[in-house]
Amino acid sequence: MKPRAWRWRRLGHLLWLCTFLAGSARAEAPPRIAILIDDLGRVLDAGRAVIDLPGPVACAFLPYAPHTATLAREAHAAGKEVLLHLPMQSAAERPLDRGGLTLDMTRTALLHTLADDLARVPYAVGVNNHMGSLLTRHPGHMTWLMQELHRRGLFFIDSRTTPFTVARRMAFEQHLPSRRRDVFLDPAPGAAEVEREFHRLLALARRRGSALAIGHPRPETIRILARELPRLQAEGIRLVPVGVLVQQQYARDQQWRLSSSPWPRVAKNSRPSPSSTCCGVPASR
Repeated sequence: MKPRAWRWRRLGHLLWLCTFLAGSARAEAPPRIAILIDDLGRVLDAGRAVIDLPGPVACAFLPYAPHTATLAREAHAAGKEVLLHLPMQSAAERPLDRGGLTLDMTRTALLHTLADDLARVPYAVGVNNHMGSLLTRHPGHMTWLMQELHRRGLFFIDSRTTPFTVARRMAFEQHLPSRRRDVFLDPAPGAAEVEREFHRLLALARRRGSALAIGHPRPETIRILARELPRLQAEGIRLVPVGVLVQQQYARDQQWRLSSSPWPRVAKNSRPSPSSTCCGVPASR
């Protein structure tokens, strides 16, 4: 087993043990949120504005965007988590960015493309999907992907661009640390939309203990995050790295395995965004 994969598995067991022993103490912990900004690498100034946001806001970069390598190094130097924003085929036949995974790929072609994409994003610790409303519903391709990410010691964030995604389930089956997106901060343009979704993120975290949001490097998104993130402590909410919520989910996954329970269903209060047709984003992704 690769050292990083072994580290994740060991950490998952330790977290499960701590969760079991802590009991009611865990319920008293402050709500936690994590924020991932993706679609990065295309615009230098926007990328740097995201890197300058306060706290551990994670940054996901498109592999062939012109400024990806530069910004990924700057993000890492600033203490931000770096992820590969992996293009995947859309059900709506939207144009696919270079380096994308498609349904007609063989396993060999898919793994070769993934390796090339990862090589273009320095310091990547995880992957999330860009588009992918077609590919993420196919168990075979998702299994190939999760097996390789497990081998490399990375984690996966399911952006949930379709309600039919099986990505998280395939990650679970491959013992890959993973987490699903709960909220899209900016499914439609406009500051009011971002503010509404940001406060929905906080409400979810208060109800469930934690929540994960994905956003984009739009001016209104960056501006509102720059304003709101410093206020979180006063509201009793902690901003944590994406990897912390992934570790938390991995510990829960270990509990499910040890209890021999079936695949856990999505929580009932995890509803789609009211402003879109699917999972908080337009169904064309």
